[in-house]
Amino acid sequence: MEIKETSTVPEPEERKPSALGRMFITLYNVYSFIARFFKEAFLPPYEGKELLRQCYEIGYRSALLISTTGFITGVVFTKQSRPSLSEFGATSWLPSLVGIALLRTLAPLLTGLIAAGKVGSSIGAELGSMRVTEQIDAMEVSATNPFKFLVSTRVLAATITIPILTFYTAMVGMLGALLNVSMFESTSARAFFQSSLEQITFLDFTASTIKAILFGFTIGIVGCYQGYNSSKGTEGVGKAANSAVVIAMFLIFIEEVISVQFFGLFRT
Repeated sequence: MEIKETSTVPEPEERKPSALGRMFITLYNVYSFIARFFKEAFLPPYEGKELLRQCYEIGYRSALLISTTGFITGVVFTKQSRPSLSEFGATSWLPSLVGIALLRTLAPLLTGLIAAGKVGSSIGAELGSMRVTEQIDAMEVSATNPFKFLVSTRVLAATITIPILTFYTAMVGMLGALLNVSMFESTSARAFFQSSLEQITFLDFTASTIKAILFGFTIGIVGCYQGYNSSKGTEGVGKAANSAVVIAMFLIFIEEVISVQFFGLFRT
């Protein structure tokens, strides 16, 4: 009885994409995620109740941290700017300098960075934990659109709330600057605010609003993307929260540089 030998043909190894290929795959996934957001966000049914809840979570729960940081920024910036202006005998320009600096750059950038750290990490960790515990899969099985309920509401809430927090930061920063100025100069609150606001133009308000909207959208979309696509259990949740903060802050700095150059063209 002859025993025939069976030859086993080794299966071809699965080729892994190169670093450049992985980058293009990631860019495509991000593009698809953003395109899906614009498709889901503006089509019925609308999750109005969840949107309001997310606005509360992002806005109201960040107010204390925003207030403290903005107030300290106003005090410190005024204190540090006074010696330089005193050398030229231009301390009367201090309120105008504070108003322009806060509204044009400090308030949007400061609010964006704080929100990236607090809101971005919270969104990334929350959606990441829901992904690894299969809660998102359960929503899909129960005929609920998890993308619209979880992602669209959070991105819209961040886009709406960050501009409001930006002007709130500017106001609190002005109060801190007023406190510092009142301690060293005999300037009334009315004269301070009149001097600080007279140099601010409509372009400044427009530029700050657009930057704040852009920062809010960036924070929301990055946090949701990292959390919604997380994996590998608890390790993936921590990585999603950390990546949401780092990437959002990096993009905010890039957007700040580009926006400063762009709006600077209209000021010349």
